[in-house]
Amino acid sequence: MSNHHMKRLNTPRTLRVHRKEKKWTIRQLPGPHPIDKSISLGVLIRDYLHLCDTRREARRILSQGLILIDGVICKELRYPIGFMDVISLPSSKKYYRCVYNQRGNLSLVPISTSDAEWKLRRIEKQSILKEDQIQLNFHDGTNMIIKDKKYHIGDVLKIKLKDSKITDVFPREKGTISFIIGGSHIGEMAVLDEISVIKSSNPNVAKMTGDQQFTTLEQYVFPIGKTKPVITIPEVKIQ
Repeated sequence: MSNHHMKRLNTPRTLRVHRKEKKWTIRQLPGPHPIDKSISLGVLIRDYLHLCDTRREARRILSQGLILIDGVICKELRYPIGFMDVISLPSSKKYYRCVYNQRGNLSLVPISTSDAEWKLRRIEKQSILKEDQIQLNFHDGTNMIIKDKKYHIGDVLKIKLKDSKITDVFPREKGTISFIIGGSHIGEMAVLDEISVIKSSNPNVAKMTGDQQFTTLEQYVFPIGKTKPVITIPEVKIQ
């Protein structure tokens, strides 16, 4: 395996590519999302959006600044695209959100122009800085410095991409509509019933109710709404 390529047979299960059609695919750069949970931008525009047929054509499209990731022009062919990233093609007025389907594959869901103006980010870590400032570290590698202490690890913030303004918060607590991002229930949507705190090194367990009741790890629970989901999910329904 080279630094720029990856054998298709070795690609993570999150990628929806034909593994036996060709030998190689475009390998992601290290970045905001792990390699096993991301798609390179080149693969996304070639194999997902079908905007071109070859790597060279994909590079030419990106060089023109036609693709925006989370509101910022991206020209890097190997940039990793992951869960909740917003992909914008303003010239063709097409916008997408990257989410998991129920097979565990990263998929693109078409969204409106207004929905492309914001993103959901889950707080993974908090750090206290000088002058009572708090740094929030999010699941997508970004961070934000605030003075408000009302947010907690596991909460999901709805953030405007243009000015990083927080417009809503979905706490990881009882009754929250959540999306499962790992385990055997990946891609499902369910209501969080309870989080069981495990007094050991083992992770906490969340009890969920969707089409049926099930348990999953707390780290797999990604809140997406208070009474109804604020995003569109592929192949998912909730009772």
